[in-house]
Amino acid sequence: MDYFAIFSLPPHLTLDTAALEKSFYALSRKLHPDRFASKPAAEQEAALAASSELNDAYRTLKDPIARTEYLLKLEGVEMEEQSKSATELARTTGTAKKQVVPEDLLEEAFELNMQLEEMRAAKKMGSASGSSEPDDPQLRADLQRAKSEFDAKLAATDADLATLHTQWDAAFDAGDSSAKTTARDAMVALLNRRSYLRNLVRDVNDALE
Repeated sequence: MDYFAIFSLPPHLTLDTAALEKSFYALSRKLHPDRFASKPAAEQEAALAASSELNDAYRTLKDPIARTEYLLKLEGVEMEEQSKSATELARTTGTAKKQVVPEDLLEEAFELNMQLEEMRAAKKMGSASGSSEPDDPQLRADLQRAKSEFDAKLAATDADLATLHTQWDAAFDAGDSSAKTTARDAMVALLNRRSYLRNLVRDVNDALE
Protein backbone atom coordinates (compact mmCIF):
# COMPACT_ATOMS: atom_id res chain seq x y z
CA MET A 1 0.00 0.00 0.00
CA ASP A 2 1.09 3.57 -0.53
CA TYR A 3 1.48 5.81 2.51
CA PHE A 4 -1.96 7.39 2.13
CA ALA A 5 -3.65 3.99 1.93
CA ILE A 6 -1.92 2.85 5.11
CA PHE A 7 -3.95 5.48 6.96
CA SER A 8 -7.07 4.88 4.82
CA LEU A 9 -6.70 8.36 3.35
CA PRO A 10 -7.22 9.63 -0.19
CA PRO A 11 -4.10 11.13 -1.83
CA HIS A 12 -4.84 14.61 -0.50
CA LEU A 13 -2.22 17.21 0.34
CA THR A 14 -4.25 19.08 2.94
CA LEU A 15 -4.35 16.78 5.96
CA ASP A 16 -5.58 16.97 9.55
CA THR A 17 -2.23 16.28 11.21
CA ALA A 18 -3.83 15.80 14.64
CA ALA A 19 -6.09 13.08 13.22
CA LEU A 20 -3.10 11.60 11.39
CA GLU A 21 -1.16 11.39 14.65
CA LYS A 22 -4.11 9.75 16.44
CA SER A 23 -4.40 7.17 13.66
CA PHE A 24 -0.65 6.56 13.77
CA TYR A 25 -0.65 5.72 17.47
CA ALA A 26 -3.70 3.49 17.11
CA LEU A 27 -2.04 1.51 14.31
CA SER A 28 1.25 1.43 16.21
CA ARG A 29 -0.43 -0.23 19.18
CA LYS A 30 -1.79 -2.96 16.91
CA LEU A 31 1.72 -3.65 15.61
CA HIS A 32 3.53 -3.49 18.95
CA PRO A 33 6.07 -6.34 19.33
CA ASP A 34 4.48 -7.50 22.61
CA ARG A 35 1.34 -8.46 20.70
CA PHE A 36 3.38 -10.82 18.52
CA ALA A 37 5.75 -12.26 21.12
CA SER A 38 4.05 -15.67 21.05
CA LYS A 39 3.47 -15.69 17.30
CA PRO A 40 5.57 -17.58 14.74
CA ALA A 41 8.75 -15.87 13.57
CA ALA A 42 7.25 -15.12 10.16
CA GLU A 43 4.39 -13.16 11.75
CA GLN A 44 6.80 -11.29 14.01
CA GLU A 45 8.92 -10.30 11.03
CA ALA A 46 5.86 -9.20 9.04
CA ALA A 47 4.64 -7.08 11.96
CA LEU A 48 8.08 -5.52 12.33
CA ALA A 49 8.19 -4.67 8.61
CA ALA A 50 4.68 -3.21 8.76
CA SER A 51 5.64 -1.13 11.80
CA SER A 52 8.72 0.22 9.98
CA GLU A 53 6.60 1.13 6.95
CA LEU A 54 4.03 2.78 9.21
CA ASN A 55 6.75 4.94 10.80
CA ASP A 56 8.04 5.96 7.35
CA ALA A 57 4.51 6.79 6.21
CA TYR A 58 3.77 8.92 9.26
CA ARG A 59 7.10 10.76 9.09
CA THR A 60 6.46 11.55 5.42
CA LEU A 61 2.80 12.54 5.58
CA LYS A 62 3.04 14.76 8.66
CA ASP A 63 5.50 17.07 6.88
CA PRO A 64 3.87 19.16 4.10
CA ILE A 65 6.99 19.27 1.91
CA ALA A 66 7.80 15.56 2.26
CA ARG A 67 4.11 14.82 1.66
CA THR A 68 4.13 16.85 -1.55
CA GLU A 69 7.31 15.20 -2.82
CA TYR A 70 5.87 11.76 -2.03
CA LEU A 71 2.61 12.43 -3.85
CA LEU A 72 4.54 13.74 -6.86
CA LYS A 73 6.56 10.53 -6.80
CA LEU A 74 3.31 8.55 -6.88
CA GLU A 75 2.40 10.66 -9.91
CA GLY A 76 5.65 9.65 -11.61
CA VAL A 77 7.60 12.80 -10.81
CA GLU A 78 10.76 12.50 -8.72
CA MET A 79 12.31 15.82 -7.87
CA GLU A 80 15.83 15.87 -9.32
CA GLU A 81 17.33 17.81 -6.44
CA GLN A 82 15.81 15.52 -3.82
CA SER A 83 16.37 12.19 -5.58
CA LYS A 84 18.84 9.69 -4.17
CA SER A 85 20.14 8.98 -7.67
CA ALA A 86 21.08 12.66 -8.11
CA THR A 87 22.79 12.66 -4.72
CA GLU A 88 24.78 9.53 -5.55
CA LEU A 89 25.76 10.87 -8.97
CA ALA A 90 27.01 14.12 -7.45
CA ARG A 91 28.98 12.20 -4.84
CA THR A 92 30.64 9.79 -7.28
CA THR A 93 31.47 12.42 -9.90
CA GLY A 94 32.44 15.14 -7.45
CA THR A 95 30.05 17.58 -9.08
CA ALA A 96 27.29 19.69 -7.57
CA LYS A 97 23.71 18.49 -7.75
CA LYS A 98 21.66 19.99 -10.53
CA GLN A 99 20.08 23.30 -9.59
CA VAL A 100 17.02 24.72 -11.30
CA VAL A 101 17.48 28.49 -11.06
CA PRO A 102 14.23 30.49 -11.18
CA GLU A 103 14.63 33.26 -13.75
CA ASP A 104 13.35 35.97 -11.43
CA LEU A 105 16.11 35.12 -8.93
CA LEU A 106 19.02 35.14 -11.37
CA GLU A 107 20.12 38.72 -10.74
CA GLU A 108 19.71 38.51 -6.97
CA ALA A 109 21.50 35.17 -6.82
CA PHE A 110 24.40 36.53 -8.89
CA GLU A 111 24.80 39.53 -6.60
CA LEU A 112 24.56 37.33 -3.51
CA ASN A 113 27.23 34.95 -4.80
CA MET A 114 29.56 37.90 -5.38
CA GLN A 115 28.99 39.06 -1.79
CA LEU A 116 29.56 35.53 -0.49
CA GLU A 117 32.85 35.33 -2.35
CA GLU A 118 33.92 38.66 -0.84
CA MET A 119 33.02 37.42 2.65
CA ARG A 120 34.92 34.15 2.17
CA ALA A 121 37.95 36.04 0.85
CA ALA A 122 37.86 38.45 3.80
CA LYS A 123 37.68 35.56 6.28
CA LYS A 124 40.51 33.75 4.53
CA MET A 125 42.73 36.82 4.61
CA GLY A 126 41.91 37.43 8.26
CA SER A 127 42.71 33.84 9.15
CA ALA A 128 45.98 33.88 7.21
CA SER A 129 47.16 37.07 8.92
CA GLY A 130 46.01 35.93 12.35
CA SER A 131 43.91 39.07 12.64
CA SER A 132 41.19 39.17 15.29
CA GLU A 133 39.45 42.03 13.51
CA PRO A 134 35.84 41.31 12.42
CA ASP A 135 35.01 41.09 8.73
CA ASP A 136 33.54 44.00 6.75
CA PRO A 137 30.53 45.28 8.77
CA GLN A 138 28.81 46.66 5.66
CA LEU A 139 29.20 43.36 3.82
CA ARG A 140 27.82 41.48 6.82
CA ALA A 141 24.84 43.85 6.97
CA ASP A 142 24.22 43.35 3.24
CA LEU A 143 24.23 39.58 3.69
CA GLN A 144 21.88 39.82 6.66
CA ARG A 145 19.50 41.90 4.56
CA ALA A 146 19.72 39.41 1.69
CA LYS A 147 18.98 36.56 4.08
CA SER A 148 15.87 38.35 5.36
CA GLU A 149 14.67 38.88 1.80
CA PHE A 150 15.20 35.24 0.86
CA ASP A 151 13.51 34.08 4.07
CA ALA A 152 10.49 36.16 3.08
CA LYS A 153 10.52 34.61 -0.39
CA LEU A 154 10.62 31.16 1.21
CA ALA A 155 7.58 31.99 3.34
CA ALA A 156 5.72 33.23 0.25
CA THR A 157 6.62 30.03 -1.60
CA ASP A 158 5.23 27.91 1.24
CA ALA A 159 2.00 29.93 1.17
CA ASP A 160 1.70 29.41 -2.60
CA LEU A 161 2.31 25.70 -2.12
CA ALA A 162 -0.50 25.49 0.43
CA THR A 163 -2.84 27.06 -2.15
CA LEU A 164 -1.79 24.44 -4.70
CA HIS A 165 -2.50 21.71 -2.15
CA THR A 166 -6.10 22.89 -2.02
CA GLN A 167 -6.28 22.99 -5.82
CA TRP A 168 -4.87 19.47 -6.11
CA ASP A 169 -7.36 18.07 -3.58
CA ALA A 170 -10.29 19.70 -5.37
CA ALA A 171 -9.09 18.42 -8.76
CA PHE A 172 -8.63 14.90 -7.37
CA ASP A 173 -12.10 14.84 -5.82
CA ALA A 174 -13.62 16.12 -9.07
CA GLY A 175 -11.67 13.62 -11.18
CA ASP A 176 -10.35 16.55 -13.23
CA SER A 177 -7.18 15.22 -14.88
CA SER A 178 -6.35 18.53 -16.55
CA ALA A 179 -6.56 20.46 -13.28
CA LYS A 180 -4.48 17.81 -11.54
CA THR A 181 -1.77 18.12 -14.17
CA THR A 182 -1.77 21.91 -13.85
CA ALA A 183 -1.48 21.72 -10.06
CA ARG A 184 1.19 19.02 -10.27
CA ASP A 185 3.40 21.00 -12.66
CA ALA A 186 3.02 24.15 -10.56
CA MET A 187 4.04 22.23 -7.43
CA VAL A 188 7.16 20.90 -9.18
CA ALA A 189 8.16 24.46 -10.10
CA LEU A 190 7.52 25.73 -6.58
CA LEU A 191 9.48 22.92 -4.95
CA ASN A 192 12.43 23.63 -7.23
CA ARG A 193 12.19 27.32 -6.31
CA ARG A 194 11.97 26.46 -2.63
CA SER A 195 15.00 24.18 -2.82
CA TYR A 196 17.06 26.88 -4.53
CA LEU A 197 16.03 29.51 -1.98
CA ARG A 198 16.90 27.18 0.89
CA ASN A 199 20.35 26.64 -0.59
CA LEU A 200 20.89 30.39 -0.83
CA VAL A 201 19.84 30.90 2.79
CA ARG A 202 22.11 28.03 3.86
CA ASP A 203 25.08 29.60 2.03
CA VAL A 204 24.44 32.96 3.70
CA ASN A 205 24.19 31.35 7.14
CA ASP A 206 27.49 29.54 6.54
CA ALA A 207 29.18 32.77 5.50
CA LEU A 208 27.86 34.67 8.53
CA GLU A 209 29.04 32.09 11.06
